[in-house]
Amino acid sequence: MTARQSVQSFGRTMADWSEKWVPSPFLFAVILTIIAYVAAIAFTPDGPYENIQNWYDGFWTLLTFAMQMVLILVTGYAVADSDFVSSYLDKLASIPNDNTQAAALVAAVSLLFGYFHWGIGLIVGAIFAIFVARAGHERGKTFHYPILCAAGYTSQTIWHVGPSTSAGLLSATEDHPFQDIIGIVPLNESVFTIYALGIAVLVFLTVIPVLAFLAPEEEDATGIDDYAPSLLKDDAPEDTVADGGTAAATGVSRSPADRLNDSRAIAYLIGLGMMVYVINYFVTAGGIGEALDLNVFNFTFIALGLFLHKTPAAYMETIRDATEGAAGIILQFPFYAGILGIISNSGLSDLIAEGLLAVATPQTFPVIAWLLGGVMNLFVPSGGGEWGIIGGVVGSAAVELGVPPGKAIVAYGVGDMWTNMFQPFWAIPLLGLTKVRARDILGYTMIVMVVLFPVFAIGLYFLPY
Repeated sequence: MTARQSVQSFGRTMADWSEKWVPSPFLFAVILTIIAYVAAIAFTPDGPYENIQNWYDGFWTLLTFAMQMVLILVTGYAVADSDFVSSYLDKLASIPNDNTQAAALVAAVSLLFGYFHWGIGLIVGAIFAIFVARAGHERGKTFHYPILCAAGYTSQTIWHVGPSTSAGLLSATEDHPFQDIIGIVPLNESVFTIYALGIAVLVFLTVIPVLAFLAPEEEDATGIDDYAPSLLKDDAPEDTVADGGTAAATGVSRSPADRLNDSRAIAYLIGLGMMVYVINYFVTAGGIGEALDLNVFNFTFIALGLFLHKTPAAYMETIRDATEGAAGIILQFPFYAGILGIISNSGLSDLIAEGLLAVATPQTFPVIAWLLGGVMNLFVPSGGGEWGIIGGVVGSAAVELGVPPGKAIVAYGVGDMWTNMFQPFWAIPLLGLTKVRARDILGYTMIVMVVLFPVFAIGLYFLPY
């Protein structure tokens, strides 16, 4: 057996293990809630009822941030699902001729889009995995669908060192919770640095070959027709009239309201007004790296979506489609906020953070912050939510050790995105689009996580800032 065959066999073994043992994302959240609850009782002064109170108090604390995350997802979906973007994805999907090329190409596209926007990367990765699998099927080829979907999820290994970084954007926002500790940290001191760009390059150089190496031979592959046969044909009816949609092609007499819904002038006018504000905002603030935050990010992508979909009705229909992928976020975010409440209000987070940071030196601090971010991400899979818990401790330690706050933000962010390959929360939108289960892809993504361990450790320690 060759080395590649051994790796492929290991990949199948991990996939089989995942199929048997990995629970649904919602059950995963419930299990983590129980673990956090028990740990808080065991290691903090708060008792059983106090931690139920902590859980409830935290349950509703991230609703604003949750809405911002939903908007990032649905506005990213709207851009990715536009005819302009989809047409290019369709052309790219016809390039691969075997499973190795297919897995590598999906990973490359996913990582590229994920670097610039975590929501777009996630959605483009899912859509492109479908396109590639479908294109292969139409040519009589069997591309292994689970590994294509896993490759589509790898955008989550790079996003936190890109411009959609939630911890970075939060720390760049005026009046953020830790401003008294680290000040306002513009993006050109965090993700727009050689340090963060170097990490991004390492991710590209690692993840793409790993997925290509894991891809099975065609005779061992399971195609899209076995997982999601409904995706092999377009079941969308022609000339659909949506709620507030269009009747343009039906021959039905159109009311003034219909004409307004289908008005390009209105979409372009609103989009133009939004972009005028965005451009003026950045010019006044001195550039993107100085002023980009979550609200401006979402505002910009709403404008782009209006331009790309051309009418209010078309844009609204796309946003409606995108909300199905956000259903898991809507339900699970309060549960993870509850976990945040337990570990934050009980003091458990301080014990974890202080224990790890106590052994840090200026040289080892980035590695320690990375590991801390990775552990915390398992319990609170929200970059901004995690940073809200441990940002003060990490920021204080960075200042005390003389580590630039921007470098600390990057190191923490690497940990947050690293364990996404085991934590299935952000896979929920991809799972909804591709029709696979978390257990179908996590066997492969966990291998990616293991391989990235030494890559991140070495990069965080040796790369210049």
